[in-house]
Amino acid sequence: MRRRMTFALLALLVLLAGLAWALYDPDRPRAALEARWAPPPSRFLDVLGLRLHVRDTGPRDAPAVLLIHGFASSLHTWEGWDPLLADRFRLVRLDLPGFGLTGPDPTGDYSDERATAVLAALLDRLGIARAAVVGSSMGGRIAWRFAAARPDRVTKLVLMAPDGFASPGRGYGEAPRAPVLMRALRWTLPRPLLRRATANAYAVPGVLTEAVLDRTRDMLLAPGVRGAILARLPQTVLQPPEPILATIRMPVLLLWGEQDRAIPATHAADYLRALQDARAVVLPGVGHVPMEEAPAVSAAALRRFLEQ
Repeated sequence: MRRRMTFALLALLVLLAGLAWALYDPDRPRAALEARWAPPPSRFLDVLGLRLHVRDTGPRDAPAVLLIHGFASSLHTWEGWDPLLADRFRLVRLDLPGFGLTGPDPTGDYSDERATAVLAALLDRLGIARAAVVGSSMGGRIAWRFAAARPDRVTKLVLMAPDGFASPGRGYGEAPRAPVLMRALRWTLPRPLLRRATANAYAVPGVLTEAVLDRTRDMLLAPGVRGAILARLPQTVLQPPEPILATIRMPVLLLWGEQDRAIPATHAADYLRALQDARAVVLPGVGHVPMEEAPAVSAAALRRFLEQ
């Protein structure tokens, strides 16, 4: 009896070990990722102790537009806008610290204050005095925090389904905790699970292709990124946004997808109440990432706003 139990336990351990091995997803080699995902015009710039992955396209003397991606994303999310806007604007994109090919911040600081300092230093490094700032989702929150802290650097502000207001289950002044399943992603990143999670951002059929999923997965498997994401979460402590938003004086465009399931378009009303000079454009049939799902329509809305 004891021998059978020992054999069953060993078989279970072997099974679990095999399963763990099958699900284990180590970080990808940086050199291979950079060869695939950072060809020209990508550059790596030393900024405040970071090696920032940056793309800077369009005429150098054109009005500058700084593009800030969302959570678990990368500068690649803006690629559909480049051929539509780089004739008239200087487009500056970066992988935020902790994401993509920029990778972890050596300071371990993923606060909005640190992001503000990094963005200002990047503009200094590129010789850009002022820029229109566009932020998507989490990047939207960083964008309006940057605009409030450094109004001298921002001409106009575009917020695409921005984060910042509390939601059910997430109050102000509370440090969020990573769910157990999310903590396991440090060691594994099953493609079917990633597809289900990523699909929530897209409402336009056919946009989430295998190539897009490959890119998303590779950026999450870049060295140290999953650990940086887990380190960021407890540092993302929301404060009541209204007092900060009320200080923003420059014109603001709220750009939202009507079918956004991550941050519904009805949330635009919160920002319209809090901001002094804001207007909203809602794109029919579009989800959480208009620049990927409807690049022509969203770029046209941005161009109209910036050229007014």
